[in-house]
Formats: sequence, C-alpha cells, structure tokens
Amino acid sequence: MITFYPLYIDPGTGSMLFSILIGATATLFFLAKAVWLKIKLFFAGKDNSSAADTGAKKYVIYNEGRQYINLFEPILNECESRKLDVTYYTSYEQDPLLERKWEHIQCEYIGEGNKAFARLNMLSAEFVLMTTPGLQVYQLKRSRNVKHYSHILHMASDAMTYRLFGLDYFDSVLLTGDYQAKDIRKLEEMRGIKQKELVAVGCTYLDTLQKKAATLEAETDHPFTVLVSPSWGPAALLSRFGEKLLDPLSETGWRIIVRPHPQSKKSEAEMLERLQTRYAENKNIGWDFNADNIISMKKSDIMISDFSGIIFDYTFLFDKPVMYVDAEMDMRIYDAYDIDEGKNLWQFQAVRKFGIELAENQFTDIKNVIQSVSDSEKLAEARKNAKEEAWFYPGNGAEHVVDFMVSHASQENN
Repeated sequence: MITFYPLYIDPGTGSMLFSILIGATATLFFLAKAVWLKIKLFFAGKDNSSAADTGAKKYVIYNEGRQYINLFEPILNECESRKLDVTYYTSYEQDPLLERKWEHIQCEYIGEGNKAFARLNMLSAEFVLMTTPGLQVYQLKRSRNVKHYSHILHMASDAMTYRLFGLDYFDSVLLTGDYQAKDIRKLEEMRGIKQKELVAVGCTYLDTLQKKAATLEAETDHPFTVLVSPSWGPAALLSRFGEKLLDPLSETGWRIIVRPHPQSKKSEAEMLERLQTRYAENKNIGWDFNADNIISMKKSDIMISDFSGIIFDYTFLFDKPVMYVDAEMDMRIYDAYDIDEGKNLWQFQAVRKFGIELAENQFTDIKNVIQSVSDSEKLAEARKNAKEEAWFYPGNGAEHVVDFMVSHASQENN
C-alpha cells in the first residue's frame, strides 16, 4: 500500500490550525514583496504605458509555461473556429502559438514571474482562464476589473494536490471528472469560503496527447522496454532510490528509458547529473527530456513510477500495466492535508486498484518480478473504471470548455 508518515505539530491543534499558520507565514513573507511590487508598478506606469490594461476584454487566457501548450491549444482552436475574440497571454517566450496565423486570437508574450503578474493584476476582462493556482494568495491578485476567474485543471488526478489555498479564490474550477468536486466542496465548508462553480469539462491536455499518440508508428524491431517516470522531490523515486533501482534494471538487458520530471532539471540537477554520469556508458539506459512524454510511453511495455500524475497519462492513453513504489509523500503543504491528511485521495485509491506495488526489497530481483507480472482482467477493468471517472468527454474537452466560457460571459452581460 501507499503510506504516509506526516510529522504532526500537535495532535490537538488539527490540520486547520496548521493551514492557518502556513497561510499567515506566507502572507507575511509576500506582503513586503507585494508592497515593493506596487512601488515598482507605480513608477513603471509613468514610463511604460503597456504595463496597464488598455481596454476591457471579453476573454483572456493565460499560459504560464511550455508544459501547458497541449492544454490551451485545442481551446484556442475551438475559440478560433467559433470566431470568438480572445486575448492569449503567455509566459513562454518560445510559445509556438505566438507564431500561428489567427484571425480572432490576439497573442502576446508578457514575461515571467513578477513581470507577468504585474500585467495580469491590472487586467480588465469579463472572463479569465488559467491553470495557475494561488490566486489572491501570493503575487497573483484578483483585478477589480475582472468579472470572473476560472481555473482549469491540467491533470486527471486530484484537485487537492495544489499547495495550500491553491483554488480558494477562483470563481469556478473546470474539472476533468465529477469526482474532483467532492473534496473541493469539503474544503469550502471547512474554510468557510464561497462556493465555486464546479463543472466537468474533460481534459484537453489528454485530448491533445491522444491525437498525437495516434500518429505514432509502432517499432518494427521492438525490444522489451521499461519506462521509469517518477515525480520530483525528496519523496520521489529517483531521489529516494536512484542507483538502488537503476543498477538492477540496467542488468536486465532490457531497454530502460528514464524520464525525470521536468522540475527535476531545475530542483535536482545535481542528482540527475550524478545518475547520468554513472550510466553514461550503459547502452541499456537512455534518458528522455523531451517536452512530450508520449514517445517514451508508446515505446514502453510497462511503467515504474511513484505518485506522479504521468501514471494516469500512461494508463488512460495506452492502457498498459503500471508498477508503483510506496511513496512517503509529505502532504502537509498541500490542500489534501486538510482532508484526512491526504491519505484517502482518489488518485491513490485508483492506483492501488489498477497498479502493481513494487517494494524496495524486490529491486535486486527486478527482472523476475517484472516477468511475473500478469496484466489480468481485473487490472484492465480497474484501468477502464478509473479512466471513466477521471476523464470525461475524451476528445471533446475543448468544446465543453468554450461552451462554459461563452455561457458565463453571456450571464455576465444579462
């Protein structure tokens, strides 16, 4: 089973007190930064008129990075086909959507970090859509001239895996499946905050990957392939085990593809460098740092992971067996901690049903362990059930997202 071992502050205080303490600390930390940002904006406004919003917009979509292009592209395509005038702001300077020849989509690179937030904090719009959490918590603030802020989930796993208060101050949250609504409602009740509109629209990110996967040809000379694709951080697979897992895998003679989490290159560069150096001459181990994960998923026969959301990409898109390693994930910084300390999240329950647990003491015999794995009808049925619960409207997510945008903008005008 996947287990957690949180370090309790005081059993009598409860998780709510912990959340309040974290929130208060974060608020104090960023208060000084917010004041400084306002000072800079005041003076910047005298010299840079583009810092302020020049006019009210109907629809604004904000993309904070490269990893969300697959999510937003089908939405923009749907808006374009309906001839909806949309402003698309991006913080990815090489965003390929900037080069597209749109008639109704106005695209603009607005910088990263505080520079982007300064622009967004001064928006004037009827409807703003983004994947960025933490609205009204840190630097990203609600503009008084925006009528509706909508957060769209970029993954088919739980909405509770955002950092504390990640979704609290949005007007609506667009879900990939109805199951995600239950815990959001619990948090709203516990924290005494206004209820948001919760609407299941599917997952445009998976829709895009599904189309791309359909274009990939099968390998003509296919070697048995294991994909190691973990999350990042001290509780993640490579950080915890590294050589303990990769050494025996490299000795199997199989093709091993290691796909680190994108954040690992930023936060765990030393660990990755150590492992890449160790296996530099090993022909069995290859590394995948490509933007899209579908090529490696297509090539592989089985995946080994931890608590990474890629498990659901792999399961829903390719319907292949997954092995997971018990995760000692510290949930205290996530919204999930306020609900049963994060122990009963849907995503962990689902993986226990369709995944196969891989214990650390099995690493040394990893070849026999993997060869003994059978993809039973029970596991296949569990994968099917999880997909139906978590990914509504496969292939049609963008249509449902834009339906919501249009209907809500119409309501605001009435």
